[in-house]
Amino acid sequence: MTSFQQARIDLGSQLRQLREAAHLSGKDLAERLRWQASKVSRLENARQTATEDDVVVWAQAVQAAPETTDDLIRQAIALLERHDDWKQRHRSGLAAIQEDIRDLEARTKLFRVFEPGIVVGLLQTSEYARYIFQKVKRLYSAPDQIDAAVRVRMQRQEILYDRGRTFRFVVPESALRTRLTPVDVMRGQLDRLLAVSTLPNVEFGVIPYDNELPSAPINGFWIYNEAMIGVATLTKDLVLRDPDDIAFYVRAFDDFCEVADFGPAGRAHIIRILHDYGKQSPH
Repeated sequence: MTSFQQARIDLGSQLRQLREAAHLSGKDLAERLRWQASKVSRLENARQTATEDDVVVWAQAVQAAPETTDDLIRQAIALLERHDDWKQRHRSGLAAIQEDIRDLEARTKLFRVFEPGIVVGLLQTSEYARYIFQKVKRLYSAPDQIDAAVRVRMQRQEILYDRGRTFRFVVPESALRTRLTPVDVMRGQLDRLLAVSTLPNVEFGVIPYDNELPSAPINGFWIYNEAMIGVATLTKDLVLRDPDDIAFYVRAFDDFCEVADFGPAGRAHIIRILHDYGKQSPH
């Protein structure tokens, strides 16, 4: 067992002890926090890494002492700093990573996403997602939880139909032409984008090849509300909270939006690419 996993087990045990001392069942606590009941179990049994927000609201719900809360917060921050390392994240399993992401998304009202090389997870079909997870499993030697990971990713997408949230996605045309799956799966994925892009709270922009880019699309990034940036690299998932970093990425996102086509114009690009896939062999 790694020191990371032991630390996560220790934190989960402390959270359980606090819950039990407050005479609350896992279901009772989940209802107080408006969580899924399974999240309480995942945190207590070290199947998911608790965030700073998780331990704060947990401690409040069980009326933990301030010094206990401060200690839990320190442990959670230390764990998350190590959790960003790809070796640690993928030891937890593909499904656990999806659960972590879903919890973060549940706290977000405004999503702004730029993704240069892949269809965003929130918009993927189950078939496209399965091929992506297969590639991730091979690259990172992750535990074989592909079915569970696909299932959680599909569950994550229910958030798209919450009218209280706003989603803005921007991709270069190249992201829709990058062959990460067989042609028939790519075509199904583009059909899905056409449908989702008509939702009233979703904006989907495509930057056509003909448009000059404002900067090099080195990596994708997610802007969660005005509070946090997620930047994925091959070996680390960076979490940025510094106001200057947030302002930088918001400006970069706005620059990409300036050269992207949204609405009917954006869907016209998708239809054109879909037509091009129709000319190719399905394998």
